[in-house]
Amino acid sequence: METETYSLQTNLVGNFATGSVKHTLLVGVDLSRTKDTAIGRLDFDLPVPLNFFDPVYGTVPRPGFETLPGFFDQKVDSDRLGVYLQDQISLFDNLKLLAGIRYDTVEQTIGSLEGFFTPTDVKTTETNDAFTPRVGIVYQPIPQLSLYGSYSRSFLPVTTTFADGSLLPPEEGQGFEFGIKTELLENRISATLAYFDITKQNVGTPDPNDSFFSVATGEQRSRGVEFDLSGQILPGWNIITAYAYTDAEVTKDNEIEKGNSLIGVPKHRASLWTTYTIQSGDLEGLGFGIGFNFAGKREGDLENSFQVDSYFLTDAAIFYRRDNWRLAVNVKNIFDIDYSPGAPFGTTRIEVGEPLRVVGSFSIQF
Repeated sequence: METETYSLQTNLVGNFATGSVKHTLLVGVDLSRTKDTAIGRLDFDLPVPLNFFDPVYGTVPRPGFETLPGFFDQKVDSDRLGVYLQDQISLFDNLKLLAGIRYDTVEQTIGSLEGFFTPTDVKTTETNDAFTPRVGIVYQPIPQLSLYGSYSRSFLPVTTTFADGSLLPPEEGQGFEFGIKTELLENRISATLAYFDITKQNVGTPDPNDSFFSVATGEQRSRGVEFDLSGQILPGWNIITAYAYTDAEVTKDNEIEKGNSLIGVPKHRASLWTTYTIQSGDLEGLGFGIGFNFAGKREGDLENSFQVDSYFLTDAAIFYRRDNWRLAVNVKNIFDIDYSPGAPFGTTRIEVGEPLRVVGSFSIQF
């Protein structure tokens, strides 16, 4: 799989007032061109079975692999133009509104060369466009407390295809979020609690009859609660922690049973990363960090026929900062846990998580 992306973004921001009401106006245009090329070859002589956690490298590519018959050869070119306008309105010092709208038009050309799935060359062009609005509000009853809400719609053309080679329809969605944000410990700690509800239509998922292609489910919904806390507990001691509860399910579909959980979305997910840096003395600038990541069990396919196990990972770091340079060593997955991030291709392919890794870095700021 090879992807080339070219993009150009430009925008203008202006500040003005209409009486006592202040405005921050944003207008912009963006252009992008993406070229996705996927080339597959079929080799019936590969050794099986495969041990995912102890793979034998060097078996692919094999001699003559590039001359094998095409399994699938596909190229998708996407040209996209977006125009947007947004106004942030300050009615009062403690009350702000936001309103915006965006227009997108996308032309996609898909070509499939002769191969295992397409007996003849196929080339089609599709054009889609849509308007997507967004609105929001923030109210601060006191300076340390913010109450907010937002609503938005989305439009996302995709490059995945049906088994017949045609493109899936653009993914569309709408979502809203309500939350509260507060500052604690003399504004050293920031905490946010939010409720979200997102509904999407035409979501591409692996075709249950052929995982090399996709199908568009009728409708999927994700809703839940997120909690984030970050900041400085004491001088030199920083913390970032988060927890999310997500209920993600199929709400409408012609093939998948209504109420089935979505692929790879755990109901519970949590993380913690904390560091301490020595503030004085001969070891000033020396720091240590430790972190944890937890993800609960996740469904492996939309039929909910199997689950991917939960995992708990531990990371650590040691670093030294002096003047404008920083030296660090990060250790990922300290206990070398065998785990899977998910199964994005259903029963035919399960991802394997990265093992114990040690990463060194050195940086200088000018």
